[in-house]
Amino acid sequence: MENIGLLFIFWYGVLHAFGPDHLTAIADFSIGKNKKKTMLITTLFAIGHGLSLFIFAKILQSYHISDIILGYGDIISSAVILSMGVYLLFMVFTDRIQLKKHIHHGEEHVHIWFGKEHSHGNTDTTSAFTIGALMGIGGVRGMLITLGAIEGQSVDFIMVLAFTLGVMSIFIGFGIVILYINKNLLNSKQNLKRVFATAGLVSVVVGSNMLLN
Repeated sequence: MENIGLLFIFWYGVLHAFGPDHLTAIADFSIGKNKKKTMLITTLFAIGHGLSLFIFAKILQSYHISDIILGYGDIISSAVILSMGVYLLFMVFTDRIQLKKHIHHGEEHVHIWFGKEHSHGNTDTTSAFTIGALMGIGGVRGMLITLGAIEGQSVDFIMVLAFTLGVMSIFIGFGIVILYINKNLLNSKQNLKRVFATAGLVSVVVGSNMLLN
């Protein structure tokens, strides 16, 4: 496989990652998280997305599936974004997003969580991987056509790895932007509600627009 082909695939992954649905999903999961969790979420989202695209690309190469059935992948991606937006707006308007500050080793820490009780868990990271995989279903047709045209052969794991690295580079960069928001804006309950309400509204608009188109 020619290196120039892999560079084109990497660049396609970069362009693919700039889709409003992907950035919206990253924002929804990363707002209010610490640095470690934000980077983990963006990385797992990219990995889930890449693996899903690879698996479904291989299926499409082996079996003929009608465009009508494939269209359901786009509907799933749109529904995921729309549902996350509705969920965030629900949490904001029912006052279920909490913020608590405390001093630990001389540094102020801010804890943000959903619900009435403060709990720790790995649901955010697991969900990010799952959502990334689900949204990969919607992009598999475009990726299969593009990668096949570039290489003139079937999609293999190295191609999808290059694509995933391109996606991951943008997701991590966007995660750094979210970290800035987390550090500088989420310092009061009022700002917290504004940021989450904005993220929820953007998700609803993006998801609805994808469904209508």
